[in-house]
Amino acid sequence: MTQRAILITGCSSGIGYDAAHALARRGWRVFATCRNPDDCARLRAEGLESFVLDHDDANTIAAAVTEATTRTGGRLDAIFANAGFGMPVAAEDLTTDALRAMFETNFFGVHELVRRVIPVMRAQGHGRIVICSSALGLAAIRWRAPYTATKFALEGYADTLRLELTEANIHTILLEPGPITSAFRANSRARFQRWVDWENSALRAGYEQTILPRLNAGQDRRDPFELPAAAVTARLIRALDAPRPRARYAITLPAHLNAFARRALPTRLTDYLRGRI
Repeated sequence: MTQRAILITGCSSGIGYDAAHALARRGWRVFATCRNPDDCARLRAEGLESFVLDHDDANTIAAAVTEATTRTGGRLDAIFANAGFGMPVAAEDLTTDALRAMFETNFFGVHELVRRVIPVMRAQGHGRIVICSSALGLAAIRWRAPYTATKFALEGYADTLRLELTEANIHTILLEPGPITSAFRANSRARFQRWVDWENSALRAGYEQTILPRLNAGQDRRDPFELPAAAVTARLIRALDAPRPRARYAITLPAHLNAFARRALPTRLTDYLRGRI
């Protein structure tokens, strides 16, 4: 049986890192990509095949897909578009440049990767496009306007891909994590400091009471219902192995609750409940 091959983005830590190692142990040929060349070198030292792919740089995306398919002789069974970042900010304090930067990483980079791999998958007659969305791709909460916007966009985008690619035997699947143990908060802190002028905001008190304590908390602080990255990997494995994978896999209790609320509860009621978070 031919060894299955997958390209994963955002493998320097967290979800991508765990998924890359777990799938390699299961016999997959894993191309574990990162934005930073030093992280790629570290992963190669750990026994993975790793090279640069930056969602913000279309040239690196094209080069990574070419590198992966060259190594496999033209085959790529799956991708897991996982790289992305978040940043807490009130919508009124969100600059357009900051929003544009988040869309570049979280959405446009995914689209560029998908465009590059679809011809490969069409030619081989099958494929799986797995996209990391979020519980916030299902429902909004305060302070998360840019991240929620990108994840809502990914949800609609993936739904469209699923309709368009069904006849080509290419499955499009969304993973929807809630809070997962990772460097996500640390990465958010640097972007918050760069982009958010909270001291001059009308909502300064909210930043001081809610956002800054969370951002400045140590790595030991856990969110309610937080799960390890392995919980996402487990759903990724299901999505890759199932003969007929689901369109969506919710992960963590908040993701399941958001999915239920979206289907079953009135908007005003869900607004009230989420406004208390």
